[in-house]
Amino acid sequence: MQIETIKAYHVVQPFVDGPYRMSKGREADAFDAVIVSITSDSGITGWGEMAPLGNFYSAAFPAGTRAGVPEIAPHLIGHDPRGLASIGRLMDTVFKGHPYIKSALDMACWDLAARAADVPLVTLLGGRESETAELYKVVTHGSVDAMAALAKRIVKDGFHRLQVKVGGNIHDDIERVTAVAASVPKGTVIFCDANAGWTPYQARQFADATRSIDYTFEQPCTTIDECMSVRRSLDKPMVLDESVASLDDMLDIHRKGAADGLTLKISRLGGVSKTRQIRDLAVDLGFMITVEDTGGAEIDTAAMAHLSLSTPEERRLHAIAFHEWVTVRTASNMPPVTGSRMGIPDGPGLGIDVVPDLLGAPFFEIGR
Repeated sequence: MQIETIKAYHVVQPFVDGPYRMSKGREADAFDAVIVSITSDSGITGWGEMAPLGNFYSAAFPAGTRAGVPEIAPHLIGHDPRGLASIGRLMDTVFKGHPYIKSALDMACWDLAARAADVPLVTLLGGRESETAELYKVVTHGSVDAMAALAKRIVKDGFHRLQVKVGGNIHDDIERVTAVAASVPKGTVIFCDANAGWTPYQARQFADATRSIDYTFEQPCTTIDECMSVRRSLDKPMVLDESVASLDDMLDIHRKGAADGLTLKISRLGGVSKTRQIRDLAVDLGFMITVEDTGGAEIDTAAMAHLSLSTPEERRLHAIAFHEWVTVRTASNMPPVTGSRMGIPDGPGLGIDVVPDLLGAPFFEIGR
């Protein structure tokens, strides 16, 4: 089997609930996605998707993806898409760095390989560990009253896990989290996610003032060492997200004991291949794991669901349903969501059925 054709599409995906807000004025109105299709000489097509969250969240940006895919794609023509390790090495050889650009191409190869084997992707990723994964919802950064009201609405809708955005003015964020915690039932799982917005000094101020609240601290500072300096005086679990950009980062976090859990973003790591590699080793090292991404619709959410459900349940934190965030559709047979839990679609590969007519004309196409 050989790669015959590669196409790339640009799809802007506006958010259902309006702007997504983080601290320090960081906000986005939509996921700006690149969707890739890879078709083999046997007529099987695999799909991949990558969408940065604006230009501010990761070392990735939408225009970079659109520029990078045409640079890498010609080198893949004629290669076996099922040779996933070989494809990964080839991309790293011909295009140094920029893992986010390679993510959708790698994802499309995994989808194609699983479809060729006529098995769901979860099977190739190690096997299905449970039928569904628990979802969390985000309480975006805003006024105290708005955040408390949103938290109450999320819990009323049947969700039990909240990620509360902090990372701004310390005293205001203390008030925000205190109000959110008071507005939801006892036992609601709360993650306080600063998105690397604080110095260690600020993070320790926040942690000290909120000791009576039950929550998990997520990525308070930028670097692993900064987060570790906060962890030394912390009596709560810590999860790192933005600090996990490579296998070396994960191993550094483990050596230093800097976190109890990791959030693995598919595009930040460079695709399904490297996410699976880091996930498997992190599980063996004892970390709790969340697998998600920086954004996307049905294609990317399906990949997150397969990676989540092939993570041992006792090591899995939660998941997120990005396809429910956006107003546009790109596929049918999307990842099923029932209440506060998400499964994977029936069918081989990612399981979804992409509708090319919903994507518009490709901005790039190459074939033999």
